[in-house]
Amino acid sequence: MKKNSLVVYLLTVVLFLPLIGWSQSSDPMPLLENPVTVTWLKKNLSKKSPRLILTPAIEQQLKAKLKTDAPAQAFYRAIKADATAILQKPLLEHKLQGRRLLSVSREMVSRMGTLCLVYRIDKEPAVLKRINQELMAVCSFQDWNPSHFLDVAEMSFAVALAIDWTGSFLPTTTVAAAKTALIEKGIRPSYNGRMSWIKGTNNWNQVCNGGMIAASIAIAEKDPKLAAETIARSLDGMPYALKEYLPDGIYPEGATYWGYGTSYSILTSSMLTTAFGTDFGLSEYPAFLESATFRLLVTAPSGWFFNYADCGDRETGSGAIPLAWFAAQTGNSLYYQPDYFLNAVDTRGETSRFAAQGLVWLAQVNTASRTELPEAWHGGGDNPLVIFRAPKDAPGQYYFGGKGGHATISHGNMDAGSFIFELDGVRWVVDPGNQGYNELEQIGFDLWGRCQTCERWQLLTKGNHGHSTLTVNGERHKADGFAPITDYKELPVPEATINLTAVFDSLLKQATRRFVKESDRSLLISDQFELLENTRNITWQLMTTADVIPVPGGALLKQDGKQLKLEITAPQNLSVSIISLDPPPLKIDRRIPNLKRVEIEMPAYLFPDGKGEITVKLSGE
Repeated sequence: MKKNSLVVYLLTVVLFLPLIGWSQSSDPMPLLENPVTVTWLKKNLSKKSPRLILTPAIEQQLKAKLKTDAPAQAFYRAIKADATAILQKPLLEHKLQGRRLLSVSREMVSRMGTLCLVYRIDKEPAVLKRINQELMAVCSFQDWNPSHFLDVAEMSFAVALAIDWTGSFLPTTTVAAAKTALIEKGIRPSYNGRMSWIKGTNNWNQVCNGGMIAASIAIAEKDPKLAAETIARSLDGMPYALKEYLPDGIYPEGATYWGYGTSYSILTSSMLTTAFGTDFGLSEYPAFLESATFRLLVTAPSGWFFNYADCGDRETGSGAIPLAWFAAQTGNSLYYQPDYFLNAVDTRGETSRFAAQGLVWLAQVNTASRTELPEAWHGGGDNPLVIFRAPKDAPGQYYFGGKGGHATISHGNMDAGSFIFELDGVRWVVDPGNQGYNELEQIGFDLWGRCQTCERWQLLTKGNHGHSTLTVNGERHKADGFAPITDYKELPVPEATINLTAVFDSLLKQATRRFVKESDRSLLISDQFELLENTRNITWQLMTTADVIPVPGGALLKQDGKQLKLEITAPQNLSVSIISLDPPPLKIDRRIPNLKRVEIEMPAYLFPDGKGEITVKLSGE
């Protein structure tokens, strides 16, 4: 982004951005620079090879790093082991899983990155032969499954990378076939019908635009008009997804999809930079670099994610690969995780499909500075979050994550007001996380509809009955009701308030939830609400896999030889009930061993003046 454009954007933010939260309807959207025409492309496209992520200069830097740097050496050994394993596998085939070819496309990304990098460094003939065979196989597919365009995008990236990194060593017939396939099976289908991802707001935008840019750079000499038009289209479209990081770097779709969408954005930034000498402002997009801090913050000391949205449960370590790019961009050693690269052979079995690109970024890491993660943090956007952590090296491993937001975002759930909580290395309050898509789609389940009456909300992982929040009259949350963080402070103790009123539209007149980190051993949850005439009862919910023992005024939670106290501090004379969710309510629900919902029921008659409050304290021994 040009400095003048950035100044205009920042002035707009200062004038119009609320102190807490982020307006959903009137957000200013910074644009990327977009000078791309056929003439501009011909003038500015690098004539050197390779030019996608890797350049001759970067390759020399990488080879030098491999002589001296232990993490790079260990990671390259892991990549070479993967290459050896690929040589023993059958060639890829056009086999759909449900409506997706995605697993095949992703495997192609992994194989081409791995094999091509190993060939460039070691020049083994068997590796080049296999690259040629893999390319000819996928280029002979009848299509790359344009009905699910992620499949096309990832396959396009894989093929483009392969001919860029090894095209000068491959038969000219293979390169010609690959370029034809990139045009006919990759780029041209993106102009057929309505491609909502072009200006979409989720990971599809990042992946699909990135794949089309890779393909366009690869075929630029063959069809410069198509290449220029496609790159320019993507530069106009990508800000619609990039703005979702605003204002604080939160990825609304959670940590797993951060890894997917953000990886393709940084691949795109790298490709544009090596091909044209600029990424047109992508890496400088407001809040984009800050998202690396978000990614670290949503990983608890236990290794579990704060797994809101359709997020996986645990950190696998592969986040270290995109974080290496952030370390290279910023010089901040906070984002550099050498242990992952040192131990990749032993702990991963197979490396990430972006391992080759990760090694390239690793070679560029120069950690000149370091920041530390904050002990208390919050951010706005479509899925506002608040996180409280223990001081560095403090005993107890305190970790809390709470959220607002709304259910109708991509991969969203009816989980506004929900939270997770860890203490002493135990996750006491859980989120049910995600479950496989294909199995649900195969039985005709409408997993992706997000209307108020849509089937999605029946699932334990998606509806409010499966999250640690409030439920009123047993009804669903209002799907498009937005819950912002309306107050946040760090002194004298960290606390944050989420306004849940819109989530209970027509069920409550007003509702707020306040989280307070009273100490490094306790968390306070305080809910205030005003009833309407039709309010019958309010249910306070906590999801846990611990054993729960009811006691007067609360419960004791026991797990892994440790104990947590749940105390209802107000109102008096309430008790808990325990609903077993193992097995879950529906056969199609995700089964989580020992899962249960702790409930505190509050009939409306307990609040004769129409106003109520419940305060629950969680504290360790």
